[in-house]
Amino acid sequence: MPLIKHLKETEPFDQLPESAFNELRKAAIQKKFPANFDIFQQNDPPTGYLYVIKEGLVTITLLSPGGIDMVVDYRKEGQLFGGTPVFTGEPYAGGARTVKPTICYMIPAEVLQKLQNEYPQLSKFFTSSVLSRVRKLYSEIVSEHSGSALMQVESYPFKKRLSEIMSSPVVTCTPDTTVNAVARRLTEHGINFLVVVNPENEPIGIITGSDLVAKVLAPDNVNARSMTARDVMRSCPPTMTPDTYMYEAMAFMTSHGLNHLPIIDRNQLVGIVTPRDLMRYRSQKALLLLGNIREEKSIEGLASIRKETVGVARALLSETRSTPEVMEILSHIHHAIIRRVYQLCLDEMTAEGLTMPEIRHCFLIMGSAGRREMLLQPDQDNGFIFEDFPDLQQDEVDAFFVPFSDRLNMALDRVGYPLCDGDVMARNSEWRGRLVDWQERINSWLLDPEPTHVRNSSIFFDFLPLMGDVELAHDLREMVVRGIETHQGFLYHMMTLDLRYKVPLGLLGRFSVEKEGHNAGMLSVKYGGCVYIVDCVRMFALERGIQEISTMDRLQALVAQNVFAIETAEHIRAAFEALVFLRLRHEISMIESGHPPSHFLDPYALSKTEQDLLKESFQAVSKLQDATKRHFSRTPF
Repeated sequence: MPLIKHLKETEPFDQLPESAFNELRKAAIQKKFPANFDIFQQNDPPTGYLYVIKEGLVTITLLSPGGIDMVVDYRKEGQLFGGTPVFTGEPYAGGARTVKPTICYMIPAEVLQKLQNEYPQLSKFFTSSVLSRVRKLYSEIVSEHSGSALMQVESYPFKKRLSEIMSSPVVTCTPDTTVNAVARRLTEHGINFLVVVNPENEPIGIITGSDLVAKVLAPDNVNARSMTARDVMRSCPPTMTPDTYMYEAMAFMTSHGLNHLPIIDRNQLVGIVTPRDLMRYRSQKALLLLGNIREEKSIEGLASIRKETVGVARALLSETRSTPEVMEILSHIHHAIIRRVYQLCLDEMTAEGLTMPEIRHCFLIMGSAGRREMLLQPDQDNGFIFEDFPDLQQDEVDAFFVPFSDRLNMALDRVGYPLCDGDVMARNSEWRGRLVDWQERINSWLLDPEPTHVRNSSIFFDFLPLMGDVELAHDLREMVVRGIETHQGFLYHMMTLDLRYKVPLGLLGRFSVEKEGHNAGMLSVKYGGCVYIVDCVRMFALERGIQEISTMDRLQALVAQNVFAIETAEHIRAAFEALVFLRLRHEISMIESGHPPSHFLDPYALSKTEQDLLKESFQAVSKLQDATKRHFSRTPF
C-alpha cells in the first residue's frame, strides 16, 4: 500500500490538502529492517524520522520498574510510530522492535516541522497529552505500589506475548518435499518437528519424528521414496497471532494437548511456540493455576486453586499493568475453574446413570464474569439456553438439567463463588429456557421496565457463553440487539433506575461515607463509581447495537462510532482503572489479613495522593452520569 494512501487514512494526516502529501511523498525514504531488530530503544535520542509501516509488524516496548522489557502495543501495516520526538526533540519514551522483516516509510523530521507551521494539528496530535489528571495520579500511585522482583517474576507468564517468546525462523518444508528430505532436515537441525507451508508461507501442516515412524517406518508395504510431506503431515494446525498473551497460549495448548503452536501474522508463518518455550517463563504459581485446573479431580482441589488467585492479583499489581488487563487475566483463571467444576458435575451425573438429553444447549455466565471483569470474590450469575425443542420434551430436559443446575450452583459455592443474592442462577427456572422462552422473557422486560426487570436485564445483557453450543448465544445476542432497537425507551428506564444515586462526594469535595451499620465511616468503590461506569457505557453500547461485552471494549467501539471523543473515553478509562486498582488492592489486603474481601474502604485511611485520585475519579464518573442522563432523557419514547 503506498505511503500517501496510508497517511490519508490516518489521523492527523487525514485532514491535510493534496499539496502537503506531495511534499511528504518526495521526502520519504524506504528502509527494510530484519526480524527482531531494535529500530530504537527507550530513552534513545530521536533518529529524526517518523516511521510509517509499509509491511511487517513492530512491537512498542516499555521498561517496567523492575527492568523488564514489556510489550505494550503493536503497530501493523499503515500505522505510525516514533512521532512525538520529531516535534519535542525528547528521547523516545518507549522502544520499537520488529517482530518479522519490516519495511518502513521514513519521513524526515524537518519536513514535518515545516508542515506543522501551516498545519499545527500535526504537532498538536503528537505532543498533546490526552492523559487526564486521573491518569497522572494513578500512574504515580501504581509506580509507588510496584513490588519486588519476585512478584514481577510471578506475574511474568501473564504479561508476556508470544512475539517475545516464540522461536524464529521456523524450519519448514513444502507439501511436495519427500519424506527422506524431511527426515534429513530434522536430523540436520537437531529438531523433532517442522512446519509444512504453502508458497505463500502459510502453515498447512506439521510433521514430527513420531509421524514419520507411525506413517512411514512402522506400516508394511509402504514405499518411503514415493511419499511426500503431504502424505504424513497433520493438516490444518491450530495457530495464534504474535500479540496473543502467553497465558492464553498456555491454557490453549494444555487443553488441546498441543506440543507445537505456529504463530502467524496476516496468515504468514512468523514463529513457533512449544511447551519448552512456555516453561522458560512459567512460574510455579502459573503452573499450579493454569496447568492443574484441567487435571484437578475434586471440588475441594479446585477450591484450593481458587484461593491462589489472590497471589496472582498481588503479583500483577506489582507491575504497572492496566487494571482491565488484570481483570481479564483473573477472569481467565476464574473461567477455567468454572469450566472444570461444570465438567466434574457432569461426570458425577453420568456416573449416577443420568443422561443428558440430545439437545443443543449453552451454559451462560453473566455480569462481571461475562464482561471478563472478575476480581477476587465474584458471586454467581449464570443460566442455560436450549434450542427450541418440542414442549413434549420438557419433562425429559428438566429431569436432567434441574438437578444438574442445582448441583453445579452448589459446587461453585463450595469452590468459592457465593450463591447470588438475587438468585440469578441456573438452578432458578427463570434463568433456564429455550430460545423461544428467552425471547418471551426479554420481551417482557422490555415491555414492562419495572425495577426488577431492569435489574435482571443489566446482569443478563453482559452474558458470555462458557460451555456448550456457542451459536445459541449468538442467536440470543441478536434477540437482544433487535429488542433494544424496537424498544429504545427501555434505555430511559434503565437510566432512571441505575443513576438514581450520586457518587459519594459532597458539595465541598468531602467524601460521603456510610453513617451507620457494619460499613460506617466507609464508602463503596464498587457501588460509588465502578458500577456507574459499567452501566453508563453499557447503555450507550446497547443503543448503538454494539456487541462487545467488556466495558473497555465497549468504550473503544463507542469512540470508533464517534459517540465519545478520544479524550472523553480516556478520562473514563483512567477513572475506571483507578477505581478498580484501589478496590482490588484493598481486597488483597483484607484477604491477606484474614478478612473477607470487601469493596467498602475508609477513604481517610488513604494517602493524600490516593484521596485526590479517588475524588478525581468520582468526579469523572459524575460527569459521565450527567452526560448519560442528558442523552437518555431526551424522550423515553
